Amino acid sequence: MTLQKVNLQEKFNLFQEQWRPKIVGELNGQHVKLAKLQGPFVWHHHENEDELFLVVKGRLCMELQGQEPIWLEPGEFLVVPRGVEHRPVADEEVHLLLFEPAGTLNTGNVQGERTVENLERI
Repeated sequence: MTLQKVNLQEKFNLFQEQWRPKIVGELNGQHVKLAKLQGPFVWHHHENEDELFLVVKGRLCMELQGQEPIWLEPGEFLVVPRGVEHRPVADEEVHLLLFEPAGTLNTGNVQGERTVENLERI
């Protein structure tokens, strides 16, 4: 087995599309994903999965049902527990690292135009 380091900036440079996460690593049944976001996402929740959102570049607002929004700056992360209704919003493009169980659907309990079922590995 050959171990290889991952350079986040190099991986972010490989794609331009927004709201389409890319898998960049895997461990213990978890995927490490990168995504570029801009604008509001859909309100959703995940029945069985917690999600970690780490801002690499930009400023992200995580809107939460019934709570004040949480703002994340570069180098900050938030874990959204399973069952919590949430919606990421980015006024300007945000580069994000996600850590979540393999097979987690990006739109959780909602199916629509932003749902990505077969994630690309880069």
